[in-house]
Amino acid sequence: MKHSTNQQTRRGRGPARRIGRTLALVLPVVLVLSGTLAVTRVNWTGNPSNSVLTASDASDIASDAKAAHRAPQDVLRDKLLGQLQEEDPGTVLMHLQQAVNERPSLAKHCVSIARSLGRAAVRMYGPTRAQSYARPVCDTSFASGVAGALS
Repeated sequence: MKHSTNQQTRRGRGPARRIGRTLALVLPVVLVLSGTLAVTRVNWTGNPSNSVLTASDASDIASDAKAAHRAPQDVLRDKLLGQLQEEDPGTVLMHLQQAVNERPSLAKHCVSIARSLGRAAVRMYGPTRAQSYARPVCDTSFASGVAGALS
């Protein structure tokens, strides 16, 4: 009888004991590895060029910090000029129009932003191709910027 009671007791503690042992072995390893990874991802040099942040994270942080001290139209202009590096001018002009529609206070700056985009498009695509992207955004100021870049 004592033998069967001992087996039931062991069976009752068996799964819990196995889980406990597994956690006792695995948990410290996980904690050490996660701590090591966290320490290696910290920029200990103090030099931002050695930062482990991804490019998009770094640019978001930098643009947020700059945006806090800059006028909204300047932030929008820089954002759109950056997008011009990745997207065609027609798409960027559409984003400009959307931004002005969402924030009407930017309307008075739309002309200068569109001209800047036009000048940048000429540098990237040449005058003929840049002109092909002209849209009636901000009273055709993009086209004016393209033409102004040629003079």
